[in-house]
Amino acid sequence: MWRLKIGEGRDDPYLFSTNNFVGRQTWEFDPEAGTPEERAEVEEARQNFTKNRRQVRANADLLWRMQFLREKNFKQTIPPVKIEEGEEITYEKTTSALRRAAHFFEALQSSDGHWPAENAGPLYFLPPFVLCLYITGHLNTVFPAEYQKEILRYMYNHQNEDGGWGFHIEGHSIMFCTVLSYICMRMFGEGPDGGQDNACARARKWILDHGGVTHIPSWGKTWLSILGVFEWSGSNPMPPEFWLLPSFLPMHPAKMWIYCRLVYMPFSYLYGKRFVGPITPLILQLREELYTQPYNEVNWTKVRHLCAKEDIYFPHPWVQDLLWDSLYILTEPLLTRWPLNKLVREKALQVTMKHIHYEDEISRYITVGVVEKSICMLACWVEDPNGDCFKKHLARMKDFIWVAEDGITMNSFGSQLWDTSLAIQAFLATDLTNEIGPTLARGHDFIKKSQVRDNPSGHFKGMHRHISKGSWTFSDQDHGLQVSDCTAEALKCCLLFSMMPPEVVGDKMEPERLFDAVNILFSLQSKNGGLAAWEPAGAADWLEVLNPTEFFEGIVVEHEYVECTASTVQALVLFKKLYPGHRKKEVENCITNAVRYIESIQMFDGSWYGNWGICFIYGTWFALGGLAAVGKTYNNSLAMQKAIDFLLRTQKDDGGWGESYLSCPTKEYVPLEGNRSTLVQTAWAMMGLILAGQAERDPTPLDRAAKLIINSQMEDGDFPQQDTTGVYLKNCMLHYAAYRNIFPLWALAEYRKCVQLPSKSI
Repeated sequence: MWRLKIGEGRDDPYLFSTNNFVGRQTWEFDPEAGTPEERAEVEEARQNFTKNRRQVRANADLLWRMQFLREKNFKQTIPPVKIEEGEEITYEKTTSALRRAAHFFEALQSSDGHWPAENAGPLYFLPPFVLCLYITGHLNTVFPAEYQKEILRYMYNHQNEDGGWGFHIEGHSIMFCTVLSYICMRMFGEGPDGGQDNACARARKWILDHGGVTHIPSWGKTWLSILGVFEWSGSNPMPPEFWLLPSFLPMHPAKMWIYCRLVYMPFSYLYGKRFVGPITPLILQLREELYTQPYNEVNWTKVRHLCAKEDIYFPHPWVQDLLWDSLYILTEPLLTRWPLNKLVREKALQVTMKHIHYEDEISRYITVGVVEKSICMLACWVEDPNGDCFKKHLARMKDFIWVAEDGITMNSFGSQLWDTSLAIQAFLATDLTNEIGPTLARGHDFIKKSQVRDNPSGHFKGMHRHISKGSWTFSDQDHGLQVSDCTAEALKCCLLFSMMPPEVVGDKMEPERLFDAVNILFSLQSKNGGLAAWEPAGAADWLEVLNPTEFFEGIVVEHEYVECTASTVQALVLFKKLYPGHRKKEVENCITNAVRYIESIQMFDGSWYGNWGICFIYGTWFALGGLAAVGKTYNNSLAMQKAIDFLLRTQKDDGGWGESYLSCPTKEYVPLEGNRSTLVQTAWAMMGLILAGQAERDPTPLDRAAKLIINSQMEDGDFPQQDTTGVYLKNCMLHYAAYRNIFPLWALAEYRKCVQLPSKSI
C-alpha cells in the first residue's frame, strides 16, 4: 500500500534542508502494508473514481485521508444534521454542522502542523519527468513497476472520450498533452495499440486526425527534439546568448516573469547544445507512429510555426514570427559556426548553466516549480551525468510525486503553506478554540517554521532574484520563493495568534520577523497600487507580444493581481492596529494605493477577475475582503454595491453558486452547466456577502447558501469533491483538494458569527 510520509529526508546524503524538512510530504510504496480490509477500501475508491470520472474529473484525494483517519482512529461522534424544506436554520444545527466539519478536518492535520493535499490537474506536469528519466536511463529506478502502474492509471482515467488528453483534467483534448501521454504509455511498455480500452490506438488516431505531431506547440517541439522524435531545425530558436544581454535592454532576463525565465533558461541550454537523447528502437518507432508522412520527408523549416488549433489560446502575432524567423535564418547560422561558436556560444552556455546551478541551490533542488524541475534536472545530467547536481535533483523527485485514487501525478510542488494559512483562518473563525487548541498550536508552529529567514545566497540581484527574507512561499521554507499573497495570509495568521493566549496557541512570532514580512509586501507593490505575486512588476506590458507559448497568456512579465493586493490590504490593516508606529506612513500609503487599485480594476458587471481561483466569484470575494478591511461598506462604496449586485444576481435556485472554468479563458462569467452549484464557490460568495454586510440588510441569500452547505455535508463531516476550483495563467485549471474542507468550514463559521440565528435554548 501507499503511505504518505511527513518531514522525512534526513538520511539522504543528497538532500539538504533549511528547517529540517518541515512541510516535506513524500509517498512510499510498501507491498507488505495494509490489512485486506484497508486494501479493499483503496481499491473501492479507485473503482468509484473510474466509474464516475466523466461526472467529476477531480479526485477526492482519498488515499492519504484514509491513512490519516485510520492512524488517528477518527470517528465522527457528532450526529449529522439536515435542514428540511421550510425549516428555519437554528444556531444549534449550524453549530453541529460546523463542529462536525472542524473535527473531521483537524483529524487530517499532519504531525508538523500542515494539511497535505494534491495540488495538480494540468496534464503536462508528469510526462516531461518520464521523458527526462527515459533519456537519462533512470526511468525504472525512479518509477519502478508499482509507480508505472499508477501513472498509467492516472493517464487512463483522464483520457477524454475522443482519445486525447486536455491541457488539464477538465479540458478538451489538445495535441501537446495527447502526444506526451502517448509517448509515456509507450515508454512504460504499452504497444502501439495497447493500453486500457485501446488507449494508445485511440490517442494515435486523435494525433493523426489532427495533423500529426508536426502540429504540436512550441514546448512540445522542444521536448520532442530533445527526445529525438523531432528535429531541432523544426523548433524556433532559444539562443542561450539571451542570458548575456546587457541590463539596459527591455528584453533583459531580469525583466521576465520568473516562471517564464526559468523554463527558457534550461531549454536554451539544451537548445544551444542541440542535445538529443539516445536514439533507441522505441524512438525510431515513435518517428513512424506520430507523423502523417515519412520522418525523413518532413520539411522541418516549414513546420516551425505549425500548431493545432485546439492548442492555441494565445495566437502568435506576426511580429513574433518575424523575430523567430530572423533568429532562425540570420543569427543561428552564425552562432553555431566558427569562430562565434567558440567565442560566444560556449560562453553563453557556461553563463546559462551557472544560472541553473544557482537556482537549483537556492531552492534545495526543488526549483521554482514542476515544469522547471524536469528541464533543470536534464540540463544538469547533460552537463555531467555522474555529477552531484543530478543526484541532488533525483533526491528531490519525491517532493513532486502525488498518489490518489485516480493514480500518480505530479504536484505543482505543493500548497502546504497556502492551504494551511487558509485552514487556520477558517478554524479561528469557528470560535471553537477550547475544542481545537492543539490543532491551532500545531498550525501556528508550522507557519512560524515555514517563514523564509534569509535572502537568496550570494549576489542574488545579479542572478535576477528578488529579496525573500521575511516571506512565505506557496509550499515550504526549502522552496524559498517569496509569494505576496502567501506572505500576507501567513502574516494575518501570526498577527491573529499574537492576540491569543500563548499557552493555547504557542508563543507569538517576534516583531522583527513580522516587520520583515511587511517589508516584502512593500517591495512587491507597483506604482499603480497593485501587488505582484513573486517579483516586482516593472517591465513594459508590450513585451507580452513576445509570449513564446501558444497556450498561456500573460507569462512574459510579472503582473499585479487583485488577490495579492486584497490579501495585503487585510494583513496591513491588522498589522497597523497592532504595530501602529512601525513605518506608519509607508503602511498607510501602501493600503491607500492598494485599495485604489482594487477599485480601479472592478469589472463592469461588479465582479473582479480571479487569477488563481475560478473565477469572478473568487476574485470578488478577495476584493470585498480588502475593501471591507478599510471600512468600505454597502452604504459608502459604489464598488461594494456593484459587487453585491453581481453575487446576488448569480445565486442559483438551490441557494448556491456555480461558475464554470470557462470563465477564466473567456474572461466572461460563465455559469456551470445544468444550473449546478459547487460548495467551494458557494462559500466564497457567502463570505463576500457577509463582508459587505448582507447579514444586516437581508440574510435570506445567506440562509439559502448555508442550507445547501449543511445539507451537503457527508456522514463523517467531510464535504463531497466537486468541480475543480483553481486556475493559473487564465487557461490552466488547478485542483486544490483541500478547498472542499477549508471554505465550507470557513463560510459556516462566518455565517454563525454574523447572522442572528434563532436558538432553541433561548
